[in-house]
Amino acid sequence: MGKRTQHPIFNTLINLISRRLITALALFIGTGLLIVFINLQSSNGFTITSKYGYSDLIISFPPPSPLKSHPLPPKLAQWQDSTNSGDYFSQVTTTQVGYLIWSQFPISVYVEPPKAISEKQAQAWVNGVLEGVQEWSTYLPLIVVEQPESANITIVRKAPPLQISPVSNIPRARSAQTTYELYTSNKVLSHRFTILLSPTQTGEYLIAAARHEFGHALGIWGHSPLQTDALYFSQVRQPSPISVRDVNTLKRVYEQPTSLGWSLMDNSAT
Repeated sequence: MGKRTQHPIFNTLINLISRRLITALALFIGTGLLIVFINLQSSNGFTITSKYGYSDLIISFPPPSPLKSHPLPPKLAQWQDSTNSGDYFSQVTTTQVGYLIWSQFPISVYVEPPKAISEKQAQAWVNGVLEGVQEWSTYLPLIVVEQPESANITIVRKAPPLQISPVSNIPRARSAQTTYELYTSNKVLSHRFTILLSPTQTGEYLIAAARHEFGHALGIWGHSPLQTDALYFSQVRQPSPISVRDVNTLKRVYEQPTSLGWSLMDNSAT
């Protein structure tokens, strides 16, 4: 049989779609660390349209449940701010499936032991990461697991991909990156996170980076404008511990509705 040729219009359409997809991803990556990966589990269902700049990224996904709130985790329910410090909830971005809330506890965390350094250095790195992570256990139940397959959040010592500046179009290095992935399990919409921490991060800066990125993975999908908060948008010389404002923001996030943790086929009223 001869070689099958494709119609020029078909090729043009494919090229157009490819360019729009690449443009969408480039614009999204240019905004910073907040990158979303979608794991497709079904060819049926609704369409997610994510607007990034002037391009749309359109992805099919199974029908979600209506956005509904989960009960507050006990420690957050008990949290009270006697200082009236406020929060930065207005800076937290919602997603196509609502807020990035965990509803099953404890949240499992896997810290991948580094292999390119000595055993002593690797243990020091893991200890630093865990120090930053475990600070959040005061507010949400966490458990460290030994196998990545059972983890909700995986942390890896790896340089994040270069970020393309939307202004100068010049790539620059980043100290960390947090991404999430959507998937279905027993018809329940779920998510998991991967955190990349640059090998250049050491000492208190490693702890601060782990603390900051883990805050994103717990649901604070945005940044604070104040340096005194752990989720401040930039690395500082003297990193801050988890602040009252960080916890206030986390609590407000967990009061919001989401499709995560609910059955995809559940169309009951709230």
